[in-house]
Amino acid sequence: MYTKKFEIRWSDLDANRHLANSAFVNFMSHTRMSFLTENGFGHKQLSHHNLGPIVFYEHIYYFKEIFAGEPVTVSLELSGLSQDGMYFEFIHKIFDHNGNNCATCEMMGSWIDLEKRKLTSLPEELFEQLDHTPKSKDFRTLTKEDTRKFGKRPENISPEELQNL
Repeated sequence: MYTKKFEIRWSDLDANRHLANSAFVNFMSHTRMSFLTENGFGHKQLSHHNLGPIVFYEHIYYFKEIFAGEPVTVSLELSGLSQDGMYFEFIHKIFDHNGNNCATCEMMGSWIDLEKRKLTSLPEELFEQLDHTPKSKDFRTLTKEDTRKFGKRPENISPEELQNL
């Protein structure tokens, strides 16, 4: 399991004087990008392959408040990966200084070809790197259908309707 430690800063708190939702998201994102960078997915490698990571969703479940002066540890495990590496899913857990699991996040993402602006699979050497990362107990092979499991679709409106809002 990959982990990263964070000190709670004043700017990480919200009006209720506990860790703000945005801080949870930022800590998890920072953990994810640190993990990827340390495992061959740094700016140089991604630029070489013209790739960028994207987020489809992050579902956060909160269990316990975190306050200032309490460091946190954020974990990362790979809970899903498609056969071509196009889709990936990470599980993050946020632990307080006593080891209490204060929040858990399920995150699904993909890779985008930055020139074509389309989803793309991973080159073999990057796929091998990701495939050999720590996996969760419930790891599974992802399919395109997994990206649509919540049934959410865009609901566009016309420019005229937009003007009338």
